[in-house]
Formats: sequence, structure tokens, C-alpha cells
Amino acid sequence: MARSAQCYAQNMTQIPESKSQRLISLDAFRGATIALMVLVNDAGDGRHVYGPLQHSAWHGWTITDVVFPSFLWIVGVAMTLSMATRLAAGVTRGQLVKQVFRRAAILFALGLFLYGYPHFELSTQRILGVLQRIAICYLIAALIYLYSGVRAQIVWIVSLLTGYWLLMTLMPVPGFGVGHLDVDGNFAHYVDRIVLGQHNYRSTRTWDPEGIISTLPAIATALLGVMAGHIIRLRRELAERTAWLFVAGNALIAIGLICDIWLPINKKLWTSSFALFMAGLDFVMLGMFIWLIDHLGYQRYVKPLFIMGMNAIAVYMASEILAETLDWIHWGTGESAVSLHGWLYNTVFAPLGSPVNASLLWALVYTLLMYAIAYVMYRKKWFWKV
Repeated sequence: MARSAQCYAQNMTQIPESKSQRLISLDAFRGATIALMVLVNDAGDGRHVYGPLQHSAWHGWTITDVVFPSFLWIVGVAMTLSMATRLAAGVTRGQLVKQVFRRAAILFALGLFLYGYPHFELSTQRILGVLQRIAICYLIAALIYLYSGVRAQIVWIVSLLTGYWLLMTLMPVPGFGVGHLDVDGNFAHYVDRIVLGQHNYRSTRTWDPEGIISTLPAIATALLGVMAGHIIRLRRELAERTAWLFVAGNALIAIGLICDIWLPINKKLWTSSFALFMAGLDFVMLGMFIWLIDHLGYQRYVKPLFIMGMNAIAVYMASEILAETLDWIHWGTGESAVSLHGWLYNTVFAPLGSPVNASLLWALVYTLLMYAIAYVMYRKKWFWKV
């Protein structure tokens, strides 16, 4: 088995990309991910949401927990396909590194802007977050990809996941001891509380689900996307490459479920089992998208997803800024004050169904609005590239 894996790794590194081709299935998968992200982030009433559209309370997972790791994994896939093509075209590694640092800095700055908007209170400004984590993971994964081969990248993945596992289970936390994985006693929470202080996620104040230590396995998530990119670039029949994606994905799902016995699947901690399990789902899902879209040709059926995927960052920024603006605008004073979000929801949506259905209807309409923005940008050929 070890010899076969070694030969496979060598094959993966020896096949150049001769021609730049945009993978429609990858854009559609990205679009599906961002659409689900908008849907779960923008309920009409956060107190009334269907269970699968909420994050798991702690251990375990729901479909909502699939969103962020999928987006980060896709970053690794897209990065591999793009950089391999550009390297083959004669772009130097040094030039790519400059662009990587620039893109990471812009993503990080956009994340800071989102968490500061609309008040920009620097004393409580959240430092880390979704775009910040993407920026950090993209930067480190890109440097690893550019200056190492496939086998070294696999070593990085194993080292990051194993190292995080050891930190979470062996490092002592004052007042709790070692190995605690509850909300207050885990090592990641302890570090965030010391380093970040009040600059945390506003829903917790004391720790950040996109915190410092938990970024380590998130980097591995991006690198697992790099592995998928290597498979896609193989100069083999599409059916064979798709089969490899399915094999790798199911293997990772199985490994993640086995690891769950000792280190539970947990999105908020981004445990090693979570990173493996979610990457496995992504391998399988992308394999399905490639087979249906690029092989069988069902492209027109996923065009809305493709359109959203082409401007994923713009859609995410628009959804977050609009949501904050709707919550920010108020009229009235004291207890009678109501936000624009609350007024619209209670006036238009709440009378149309039960609380959970009215809340879901708001989320669906909001997602369609984001699609409309993406559609206009697509028709005008506006593609926001960070």
C-alpha cells in the first residue's frame, strides 16, 4: 500500500496542465456553498430556525457546519488549479508569492471591515473571523504548495492535524487540567481568552470559533483541497479522476468518523476529526458535481449556482453588509424602537406562516436577492477578483 501511494504521489506531481480551463463544476460547487451560507446566516428570526439550518450546539454536525470548511477546501482546490497553470505558463514563484500576500492582506482587511461595520468601535473590534481565517489559511497553504511537493504536503497535513490533536488533549488549562473539550475548559478557548481578550466573536465574547489555535487544522483543510486539485489535474480519463475523488473522499469520511471516537467532530473547535470528515464530504460532493456537470453535461441546470460561484466573495460581502444595515437602521425610542429588519419581517413575513416557516421564507427571499445581485454582475461581466 505504501509503495502504491508513493507511485501515485509521483504521478500527481509529474503531470503539467497544458491548457487553462475553467472547471464549471467547481464554480457551481462554490456557488452552492455560498448560497447555503447566505441561507443559514440570514434567518428572519434567529430564535425560530429549523434544526439543520443551525450550527451544532457543540459536538456533532449539521448541514450548516459543512459550509465554512467547504468554502475553505474549495480555496485549496482553486488555488492549485490556478497556480499550476500559471507556473506552466512561465510565471515565477516569486511573482506568485507577491500576489498571494496581496490577496491575503485584502481578504483580511475585508474581514476586519465586516466585523467593524457599521460602528467601527476599535476597542472591541473582532480581529479574527471568517475572511480572516480564509486569508491566513490561503497564505500558508499557498506557500506550502509553491515550495513543496505532494509528499511534503501530505506530511504537512498529518503534522497539522496531529499537532492540534496533541495540543487539545495534552496541554493543561489552569483550573481544568488536560484533555477537556467542553466550552470553557478546552485549550483553544484558553489561548483565545488570553491573547484576544475582548476582541472576540460577539456571540461569545470570551472566545472565537475562528480563533488562534483552531486555525492550525483549518490550514490542513485548505491543503486537503490542494490534494483534490492534484487529482483533478491528473492527465487521466475524467471517469478515473472522479473515481479517485470518490475513493479519497470516502476514505477521509471513514477516518474522520473513527477519529471522532477520541476527538469528537466539532466545528467550533475545528477538531482534526472535523477537518478530515468535512474534507471527505467535499471530495465526494465535488466528484458528483464534476460527473454530472462536466461529464454528463448538465450545465444549464446549475447555471444559477455557477453565477453565484463566479462572485462568491462579492455575494458574501453584500449579504453581510445588508444584514448589518437592516439591523442598524432603527426608528422609535426606548422599548418601542424597532430595526428595519424587524419591521420588514413582522410586517411582511411573520403573518405568512408559522415562526419557523416565516423565518425560512425570509432567508429564501434574502438568498434570492443575493442571487439577483450576482446575476446583474454576471450579465455586466463584473467579476470581483480579490
